[in-house]
Amino acid sequence: MMKLLLIDDDAFLRDMYATKFTASGYLVEAADSGLAALRILESDSEFDVILLDMIMPGMTGAELIKEIYQQHPDIKAKCIVLSNQGQPEDIEDAKKAGAIGYIIKAESVPSEVIKKVEAFCK
Repeated sequence: MMKLLLIDDDAFLRDMYATKFTASGYLVEAADSGLAALRILESDSEFDVILLDMIMPGMTGAELIKEIYQQHPDIKAKCIVLSNQGQPEDIEDAKKAGAIGYIIKAESVPSEVIKKVEAFCK
């Protein structure tokens, strides 16, 4: 079973994606901010995937990815961005920080997001 850490400050989207991933057989832990995600990772960093938004209060997705890799240099989880920010510079920032994939929310229904996450993790 794949273990996913889902980070999004939008409660509706966070709950919807958590429900969809759970229904697809994932074990899902959710956080509403970068700081909340870092707290979760302090006690459990054994995730397969970290799916995060780019625009959140406190720190951006790119800043969070950098912080995750700084605090957990041996983490096995793959960071994938799920965001409405689709500008080339946003995608570049996320990839420079260490994201292996970038999914634009508006271009994918939830079932497609799950397929794209699975494709990035192969």
